[in-house]
Amino acid sequence: VQLQASGGGLVQPGGSLRLSCSISGFTWTQDGVGWFRQAPGKEREGVACIRSDGSPSYAGSVKGRFTISRDSAVNTVDLQMNGLSPEDTAIYYCAIVTRDCKGDAYGSWDHGTQVTVSS
Repeated sequence: VQLQASGGGLVQPGGSLRLSCSISGFTWTQDGVGWFRQAPGKEREGVACIRSDGSPSYAGSVKGRFTISRDSAVNTVDLQMNGLSPEDTAIYYCAIVTRDCKGDAYGSWDHGTQVTVSS
């Protein structure tokens, strides 16, 4: 399985960005796809995950602001981020999350996309 995250950039507080994860070699059977982020000096954290049935789950810090979605036809998983704040600044990664978002995450941790929220 290969994953490629894209769509990051510089945005002002309150702005929006849409990240996209292109996936190859993956089928939606029993695993999910999640977005993770790591800010400087902080641990990597899960942001959102979408299960094999299409149902999403979110970290409390982004619920109501971020929306995860998928296009099974082209095997992409997007993360729409609204109401961004400087606290959302991080490198964002996408990963396969086993056991339908309840298990371990397997991502390309060397290839994320930078999101910077600053005025």
